[in-house]
Amino acid sequence: MPVYTYSALDTRGKESKGVINADSARAARVKLRQSGLFTKELQETSDAEAPERNRRLEFLQAVRRVRPQDVTVMTRQFATLLAANLTVVDALTALIEQTENRTLQRTLIQVRESVLEGSSLATALEQHRRVFVPLFVNMVRAGEASGALPLVMLRLADFSERQLDTRKRITAKMYYPLFMIAIGGLILFALLTYVVPTVTTLFGNMRRTLPWPTVVLISVSNFLQAYWWLLAAGGFGIFVALRQYSRTATGERLFDAWKIRAPIVGKLALKVAMSRFTRTLGILLHSGIPLLDALEIARAVVNNAVLASAIATARDAIREGANIASPLKASGYFPPLVSHMISIGEKSGQLEDMLLRVAESYDNEVETSVEGLTSLVEPIIIVVMALVVFGIMLAVLLPIFELNTMVR
Repeated sequence: MPVYTYSALDTRGKESKGVINADSARAARVKLRQSGLFTKELQETSDAEAPERNRRLEFLQAVRRVRPQDVTVMTRQFATLLAANLTVVDALTALIEQTENRTLQRTLIQVRESVLEGSSLATALEQHRRVFVPLFVNMVRAGEASGALPLVMLRLADFSERQLDTRKRITAKMYYPLFMIAIGGLILFALLTYVVPTVTTLFGNMRRTLPWPTVVLISVSNFLQAYWWLLAAGGFGIFVALRQYSRTATGERLFDAWKIRAPIVGKLALKVAMSRFTRTLGILLHSGIPLLDALEIARAVVNNAVLASAIATARDAIREGANIASPLKASGYFPPLVSHMISIGEKSGQLEDMLLRVAESYDNEVETSVEGLTSLVEPIIIVVMALVVFGIMLAVLLPIFELNTMVR
């Protein structure tokens, strides 16, 4: 089928450019007109150029990533347009006009072209996995199959906004403690590499043995001055090595197991994972996706290899005839609240609602835990920094006090 590049105007006079497949130039104009575009220029191009365009877009998607908030805003707008009884093509055209992110805009243009060529919306979205995650694609597919795409898109928009809001709240609450640690580290480095050497030069003419705290301070200061680059390189090397190891199957399982077992932060990480899992599974089941398929999609959302393996094992057990709660409980990773509420949901026939209630409960617990953690960490940081500064001041002042004693 011939491929045409086009330049067209929408009903508002805004120019739009792209490519379209059609049997003839006239068929291409008809397709564009059906999508609300008035053709200015239309030129046939070679089919061989299509793969190259796709590669360019894939490269653009990799380099200029589409932010999750951009996809979330687009999802809400898409849901609103579909709820207003616009066709999928018209809704995509409107989204293309108002999308500011150039990468997302070009992606939506290709999605619209695929739909115009006869593909389903889910199939068109699936071609752009760097932008649209499997959860998004499968929910759209379920909405198309059930004829309730506007409702499913509204649920997907609510879900995306909730996930983004939770992430923002956690990041905002953790920002201040991390900022304090960074500033404290910079101040400490400046004290040890600049202030302390300047002051301790005064002790060079003293004919008495310096106090051991002062000797230790001078040794640390001299080491940092001479070998700070070695420490930086070593720290960077360790970071890179650990990161590479965490990408292996063994390393990923080891690190992910530590994440949910670590003191204090482990409980928080597990709660976040449980919130994602239960909310995703509940939304998918509400949208009409079969349980086994929903578990497979939700498995990727927890972002933890250990939990994902437990979900995969539970999925296999369910395929053999087991209920949902028992294999999750047997894994030892899922809290009793999750397995108990799932069991109640199975027995009452309200599994989707129970899952969403559990997610709501964990969202509240996550917020409370983050607030408690930050309220605990902040005074600890202040006390530690105060003790370090006090130790430096004491090490500097001790020789001065001894010098005053000698003078008297």
